[in-house]
Amino acid sequence: MKLLTIDYVPGKEIEALGLVRGTTVQTKNVGKDFMAGMKTLVGGELTGYTEMLTEARQIATKRMVDEAESLGADAVIGIMYGSSAIMQGAAEVIAYGTAVKILD
Repeated sequence: MKLLTIDYVPGKEIEALGLVRGTTVQTKNVGKDFMAGMKTLVGGELTGYTEMLTEARQIATKRMVDEAESLGADAVIGIMYGSSAIMQGAAEVIAYGTAVKILD
């Protein structure tokens, strides 16, 4: 499965199959959330949150690809990601794009 942020597959003719998306909501445990709060006093990267969002993007991407595969797609183009806070310490991540069939 080709995953592209551009709106075409270079050198290929494509047929759009439709919008596909994957989403997840992730949270950290209370202990790690507390430690992240302490980190804000001294500055620096909140690695626990970085890891949480990296995992969330991977899950959302896999769910988007699974949906594209169910449509018979060869690629997903125009991929974008979004995120939003659901509550303190929890974030939703969505991956979305257009599933396409490569005709060439």
